[in-house]
Order: sequence, then structure tokens, then C-alpha cells
Amino acid sequence: MRATVKDVARLAGVSPKTVSNVMNGIVPVSGPTRSRVEQAMAELDYVPNLSARGLRNGRSGVIALALPDLATAYSAELTHSVVEVAHEQGWSVQLEETGSDPAREYELMSRARSNLIDGLILNPVVLDESAVKVGVSLPPVVLLGEVSQKLADRVWVDSVAAARDMTLALGRTGRRRIAVLGAPGRRGSAAAVLRTRGYQTALEELGMAWDDSLIIPCEKWSPDAAARALSAYLDSNPVPEALFCFTDSMALGALSVLWKRGIRVPDDVAVAGFDDIGHAKYAVPALTTVSFNKRQVAREALRLLTERMGNREGPQRVVTVDYEIVERESTGP
Repeated sequence: MRATVKDVARLAGVSPKTVSNVMNGIVPVSGPTRSRVEQAMAELDYVPNLSARGLRNGRSGVIALALPDLATAYSAELTHSVVEVAHEQGWSVQLEETGSDPAREYELMSRARSNLIDGLILNPVVLDESAVKVGVSLPPVVLLGEVSQKLADRVWVDSVAAARDMTLALGRTGRRRIAVLGAPGRRGSAAAVLRTRGYQTALEELGMAWDDSLIIPCEKWSPDAAARALSAYLDSNPVPEALFCFTDSMALGALSVLWKRGIRVPDDVAVAGFDDIGHAKYAVPALTTVSFNKRQVAREALRLLTERMGNREGPQRVVTVDYEIVERESTGP
């Protein structure tokens, strides 16, 4: 006979409702109680009947995570954290790549409205192009990143403050010609705009003038695109004293270009990134970067999303995740 929720509850010494809370992950359950329930489920080889549960509570048990580019190292690490935290809370995760295409965002929100998924964690790129806008009926949704509006809950790292602090760290070593790689191009992603703003704020604090010749646009934030952009820049410009790349992936592409040209890091140019991906500390030299806890981003996004499922009318909430500047060999002493 297949074990039931009542069987699990009896063995764990709790109510069937507590067993459901452990599986759904929506209502907090204490650690010892959760452990007893999970142990009872293992002993009884209990397998939740997801289809029946979905019929009872009107939920599919599936949420969607949609990121602009799943090929990046940052996306892979963030996805890993979201899937792990969601699994702990009883959710399955459907992964989607939007390619920064609003049509894909609309499609995902339509699935959520038709109950094919219970909610959506979305990382839009450009505010004006996002499907999350006034006049659109929103399902339970949480935004990740810099795109800001009053319509949906959001989890982010303060890109203005982080870029400012990184630029200050570079400037306080005595370097004056600090270039940025990943500045806004034609589309102007929200992250690029805000990180450039933080860079500009730091220049003012350091008493340095804005210099257009130190701004290197790069539309796609990948190692390949960054390598091409930096190569083209160096063909017609002198080597800057420092290079602040707006992602670690771009910084890895930049390090490759500099090495091939015989430009020493950090002796000739200091290089820094943003995101602290796993590969950053294994770069040669190890990469200075803006670091933050991706698992905390995942936990906060899942918390906001599950709470939003229970209260669709509450005010918008914004969670800002702390960051730190991690200094490694790529910027020298």
C-alpha cells in the first residue's frame, strides 16, 4: 500500500497539516519538526501525489526562473542556488532563457496566469522593453536585478553603490586613468546604466574628470564580446591604468586579450570585475571583484514569491542584498 500524508504525520507525531507545510514550503516549520517529518517520509518511502495536491490547492508545484542568458557563469551559479532552495521548499523549477525578449516574458506570465506555473522569478534587462509594465495583469512575480518599477517585488544588489566602491578602491591605489568595460550602448541595460552612474560618482569623489575615451561599450556581457570590444579599443587607445569590467565574465575575456598583447596585470593595468563567479579566484591573476551571496538572492526571491502567492494585493517589497569588494591579485597591493 502506498503511504499517505496521514501515515507520515502519525509516524512523525505531527498533524497532516504540518506534513503539508513541510512539503509546500510556504508556511515556516521549525528545524526539528521538519527533520522528523522528512525522516518519516524516508522511512515510509512516501512519494507526494503532486497532481492530486495541485487539484486541491490550485497549484502546479512548479515555478519558473527566467534569465536573459543561461550560458553565462553567473546565470549558472544563480540557477543552481534557486533550484537548491526551491527543492528544499518542495518546488520544481522550470528554466527559461528570455534573450532579453519581452515576448518571452509575456509568454511566461501567460503561463502563470493560466496556472501552468505557480509563479515567476524574472531577470529583465531593459526597463522600457520589459513585459512587466503598467496595464499588464501580473501573476505572482519577483524581479531580480536592476530594472526598477513599483509593480512587482524585487531582489537586487545596489549596483550604483557597488560600482562606486569598486572604482574608489581602484582610484585609491593611485591609478588615475580608470576605464570601464560594459558601459551602456544602444540599448542601455539597467545594470550598465547604474554601474556607470556609480563609476561616475566615484570619479567625482576622487577629483577625476569624466573622460569619454575611457568608456568602452559592450552590448553582450560575455567573455567573447568583451574580448572583441577591448581589442578594438586598444587598437586605437593607450592602455588605461585600471579596467573595471561590469561582470567577471567580461573580465575573463579582458584578461585573455591583455595577456596576448603582453600587457601585464596588475603591473601595467589593474583589472576588476563584478559578481564573484566561481572561476574568478582561479583566473591568472586571481580577479578582484564585487562579491555577494547568490544563495541569499535565491532565498529572498523564493520567500517573496511564496508570500506573494498568498497575498496578491500587498505593497511592493524590495530586498537589497549586501555586497563586499574582494581584492585579489589582479589589482595588486
